[in-house]
Amino acid sequence: MYKNLVPRVAAIHDLSGFGRSSLTVIIPVLSTMGIQVCPLPTAVLSTHSAFPDFHFRDLTDDLTPMIDHWKRLSLRFDAIYSGYMGSAKQIDIVRGFIRDFQHSDQLIVVDPVLGDNGKLYLSFSQEMVEKMKELVCDAKVITPNLTEAALLLDEDYTENLTEKELKDWALRLSAFGPQTVIITSAPVADKRGKTSVVAYNSIDNRYWKVVCDYMPANYPGTGDAFASVITGSLIQGDSLPIAIDRAVQFISIAVRATFGYNYQPSEGILLEKVLSSLNAPVQLSSYQLLD
Repeated sequence: MYKNLVPRVAAIHDLSGFGRSSLTVIIPVLSTMGIQVCPLPTAVLSTHSAFPDFHFRDLTDDLTPMIDHWKRLSLRFDAIYSGYMGSAKQIDIVRGFIRDFQHSDQLIVVDPVLGDNGKLYLSFSQEMVEKMKELVCDAKVITPNLTEAALLLDEDYTENLTEKELKDWALRLSAFGPQTVIITSAPVADKRGKTSVVAYNSIDNRYWKVVCDYMPANYPGTGDAFASVITGSLIQGDSLPIAIDRAVQFISIAVRATFGYNYQPSEGILLEKVLSSLNAPVQLSSYQLLD
């Protein structure tokens, strides 16, 4: 069977010209991890949506011709990794892409980009939420933040979830179809200044948790970087808890490298200063196996 000389990922995300997010984060992160990134852009923006008056070009009509060309080239992808969708119609196209390019040992990661801080993004409607519920069914791994987990489960957003409730949410999300659910921005009860990542793997029925310090700053694109490190780590053969640890450590380093500067948070983390850390040996692991 034909095998790629370098692991190859089809990255189905938007492209923002300014502000470190989406493909401008995903490509350098995965490339640094030794993985070829093949972008399939869902939209082109002058900046990401945190900037006012940005220009937006929906590429829905361009996706199918690009995909058809890849089919004629008989491209084979070790992973398919999707994120921001420019329209609800794109989800049907992406589901078709997964069906057409899927093979048995392939990793399929869906970052169900819908909202943050308890709110649906302004450009989205409930239709997008319902369509995203369909897309996560095709994934092997999903990486929702706490807001997106609530939206997918039709739950009210709250930061006061107990560990038991978080485990229940992860289990219910796994029932959609993905083998692995990774919930980010999860609360840590009775620990001020801390946040966590909680994960569930249905194959071995185990829950994992990594706790990290919370920094009082909001940098767009950190979710893209986190999910990209998860994707790269799993492609490299890391276990789920090690992949989560690597992603949390990388984001923590990036945020700390950025936080000390007099700098506009909307420009994103100073990715260029910390990319080399992705190739450092795995540090002392801080993951916990939950009962």
